[in-house]
Amino acid sequence: MAFRKKFTPRKKFCRFCADKELPLDYKRPDILRDFVTERGKIIARRITGTCAKHQRRLTNEIKRSRQMALLFYTTVHSADVKKRSSM
Repeated sequence: MAFRKKFTPRKKFCRFCADKELPLDYKRPDILRDFVTERGKIIARRITGTCAKHQRRLTNEIKRSRQMALLFYTTVHSADVKKRSSM
C-alpha cells in the first residue's frame, strides 16, 4: 500500500493583527468583500482565521456597509437593483 501524506493545513492568522495599517472600515468595501461569500453571507472566523476581537468589528462594519449600500445583501438583490436603476 502506498504511503499517504497527511494533509496539514496552513496556520491561520488575523490579517488585521498582522498588518496594523490595514483599515477595518465600512467605507472600504474592497477589503470587506474578502470576508463575504458570493451569496452575501459573512464568513466565519474559523475559516478566515480572524481573531475574535476583529471578527466582531468586521461583522459590524459589513452590516454598516450594507446599510450604506456599499455592499449588497445578496447577489439576487444586486441584480434587482441594477435592473430598476436602468429604467
